[in-house]
Amino acid sequence: MLGLFGTLNMGARSLQTQQQGVEVAGHNLANVNNPAYARQRIQIQSSLTVPDAVGPQGTGAENTAITQVRNALVDRQLFGEISVTGLLEAEQQAYQYAQANLGQQIDRSASSAEGAAAAEGIGGQNGIAEYLNGMFASWQSLSTNPTSSAERQVLLLKAQSLTTQFNQVDQRLTNLRSALNDSVQSDAGKVNALLAEIAELNEKIINTENGSPGFANDLRDTRIERIETLAGLINISTTELNNGSINIAIDGNLVVNDQNVLDTVEAYDDGTGRIFTRLQTAGTNLNPTGGTIAGAISARDGGVQALQDGLNTLAALVISEVNSLHQAGFSMSGSTGAVFFTGTNASDIQVNGTLLNDPSLVQASADAAAVGNNQIALQIAQLAHKTHPSLSGQTFGQNYGQIVAGLGQNLNVVNDSLANQKIVETMIRRQRDSISGVSLDEEMTDLLRFQRAYQASAKLISTVDEMLEIVMSLKR
Repeated sequence: MLGLFGTLNMGARSLQTQQQGVEVAGHNLANVNNPAYARQRIQIQSSLTVPDAVGPQGTGAENTAITQVRNALVDRQLFGEISVTGLLEAEQQAYQYAQANLGQQIDRSASSAEGAAAAEGIGGQNGIAEYLNGMFASWQSLSTNPTSSAERQVLLLKAQSLTTQFNQVDQRLTNLRSALNDSVQSDAGKVNALLAEIAELNEKIINTENGSPGFANDLRDTRIERIETLAGLINISTTELNNGSINIAIDGNLVVNDQNVLDTVEAYDDGTGRIFTRLQTAGTNLNPTGGTIAGAISARDGGVQALQDGLNTLAALVISEVNSLHQAGFSMSGSTGAVFFTGTNASDIQVNGTLLNDPSLVQASADAAAVGNNQIALQIAQLAHKTHPSLSGQTFGQNYGQIVAGLGQNLNVVNDSLANQKIVETMIRRQRDSISGVSLDEEMTDLLRFQRAYQASAKLISTVDEMLEIVMSLKR
């Protein structure tokens, strides 16, 4: 049997166990608003038994470890969802910037076919659509009064406004693609910093848990937080090892093994001015499918590039078609052969400076001897309604409408996907919170339970103390 002193020791162990329970409950309560924290529990088990005449006798209970309540499967699912969210958020931001760069309001609920119907259906008063319509309207006005100096000046001003708008939008889109390149490069640096932190945390966890029955719970929480941040930048896969470390792989390539960073991510220019990523040591090109890096690359080479290419194609055709007619015409002085636009696309389209200096040189007439002839001006004005095989049988306005509607569709798809994705991520987070999150009600109940158990253990010690006094008094 235990005897009085054995029972006293049992009470002391119980006091210590219940006190640790109170401490862990307090630690949980202190971290109730810490999103990276997983609630902790003490593992209580019966102490070793001692032989007795009536059989093995228990010696109370003791705390063997402090563990955290986590589900590794749910954590890995969340990593994947965070990567998808990061990709969609990066795409959304890029397309929103592109929309702002156009200076047009986009009806994102419209389909491409609807958007192609007419450029006038696009909102805004200072976009390419309005300036394009304005220029052709000025040619129409000039055709009604081809000798008017005022009409010629208005035409040149409208045309110059159009070229300025083309130039500005192209430059903004170029700047946006450059900013997306910078984003990829910056995020690659963040990835490397996080890989180093995770490897360092692996080392601390291994050293802390080595030879110890418990777990480095707070370090593990910090590591999970770093891995979630990493997943938001680039899609990863994780493997937890028996020694407590977590290995990280990117695009199937192991980059963190135990406490070692095996490779880092490098941003590089592929020779076309576009920034991609690869493993610095291995030189393996990465093809990220999640995270902000993948989102920036996808938007840059997808919707933003398509928008800029479409505007360049449109501008090049406007230059070609207008110049083709204008060069065949005659000015008020009888000169001919001058181009109306210079440049090759949206980046460098300009109105011929000679015409700006002398509006009378605008070649609106089809007859050198008849300065009042309006045929060239009329033919150029009619270009606004001409369909072009190279634009899939669309007019200039319809083609611009389709270009803009294409961006609107991309943005609409991303917005819908992101809204659905956030619902999925929220569901996974709630599932994890139901497992790992701190419940105030549960912790208060545990706190009360441990408190009562502590009081009962103290009462046991007090009772044994009284019994010892009685035994001692027998010797007097």
